[in-house]
Amino acid sequence: MKRLLYLFICLLTLGSCNEYQKVLKNDDVSPKYKMAEELYKEGKYKKALRLFEQIVPLYRGKPQAERIMYYYSDTYYQLEDYYLAGYQFERFVKSYPKSEKSEEAAYKGAKSYYHLSPRYSLDQTETTKALEKLQGFINTYQESEKLPEVNALVTELRVKKEKKAYEIAKQFHHRNDYKVAIASFDNYLVDYPGSPFREKVLYYKLESEYLLAVGSYETYIKDRLETAQGYYNNYKKYYKTDGEYIEKAEKIAADIKSRLEQYK
Repeated sequence: MKRLLYLFICLLTLGSCNEYQKVLKNDDVSPKYKMAEELYKEGKYKKALRLFEQIVPLYRGKPQAERIMYYYSDTYYQLEDYYLAGYQFERFVKSYPKSEKSEEAAYKGAKSYYHLSPRYSLDQTETTKALEKLQGFINTYQESEKLPEVNALVTELRVKKEKKAYEIAKQFHHRNDYKVAIASFDNYLVDYPGSPFREKVLYYKLESEYLLAVGSYETYIKDRLETAQGYYNNYKKYYKTDGEYIEKAEKIAADIKSRLEQYK
């Protein structure tokens, strides 16, 4: 019985494959449309895509075009081809702004760009683009049930960009290029005032100025120590007792105070 069942399944599979190939090579559009939709609903996206690619140009301007274009776009999305999914969903929304699927298409299109965002250590051009698309969805569909999720994605991508900028500034610090590091930290605080990396930036800005001071020529030391002392006061203003770097900052402050005593 098991052998018969196995043989029966093989015959069905073979027949299905033969039918698919037959429709694929057929010039008749109607069976292609019917089979493409069936395969899409069954989750057989690779096979469905080949058929959609053939029929999409042929149905352009016809009543079925809206339905086909949505399936076509979503097929790319389901196959995780996010470049083409984002592009096709954008085309769908522009072509059918009043469609009942326009919000879903806009959401999946924006999320496609989210999926293209690389890890923070790489170039963040795609992240910036994803933020623009997600913000566009928020602005257009202000009553959408998807807003909590989309807002969470926006926050995630913003933190990723902030981390990238923070790591770049910190690299200057670790390379002992303290002047550039301080300028980078200043720019960071202007660009990302509410960043979760704010404490780290304030501390490393203090440490950069302190190390710059102690490694300077004698004529610059006092002024730079006083500047570093000001950075310490600024750090302490926001992170009095619960700062992650409070102990390190206190040690630097104590040494700054000791060195400045010499000038008195």
